[in-house]
Amino acid sequence: MSDFIYLASQSPRRSQLLQQLGVRHELLLAGPEEDAESLEAERAGELPAAYVERVTRAKLHAARQRWKARGLPPAPILCSDTTVALGRRILGKPLDAADAHHTLSLLSGRTHRVITAVAVAFGGREAMLVNVSHVRFDQITAKQIADYIQSGEPFGKAGAYAIQSHAAAWISHIDGSYSGIMGLPLYETAQLLRQAGVKF
Repeated sequence: MSDFIYLASQSPRRSQLLQQLGVRHELLLAGPEEDAESLEAERAGELPAAYVERVTRAKLHAARQRWKARGLPPAPILCSDTTVALGRRILGKPLDAADAHHTLSLLSGRTHRVITAVAVAFGGREAMLVNVSHVRFDQITAKQIADYIQSGEPFGKAGAYAIQSHAAAWISHIDGSYSGIMGLPLYETAQLLRQAGVKF
């Protein structure tokens, strides 16, 4: 049994969601010597679900190496990755304002998938679960998109939006997990943590 875990994510939302479950956690973040961004590089022809699973596994392996190198006390390690998909297309974090505008224009008036994988390493084992949610956007005007980009909210977010921001005003329907769309599906996370013997 463990009364805390390591969270290998710099997302404040994932930390808040773990707090919501009552899970004690310490951050296990990449050091300056690691190229964490390169783990999220897309591969030609890769489907969104395969991409999310591969990236989450890569993040978990990097976190395990980090834990070992730092000589930290044993505890389960949790990693997660989220992507937004329109058909076979992966809509990652926007590179700049033009990319954010293009992404949000694509999502306008359509239903997209938000795919989040969660993985936990414990006692030499690894387990992963994947959550898929469907999100329907209303038509968004060019001015709404421009104002949202001006707020800075799209940057660092898969699909160029955050459900807990004012982009929520465009969402007409959700089929799936609100917390999964935020970046950490709590139902799947709780299942994995119980499996890993975490007390919460």
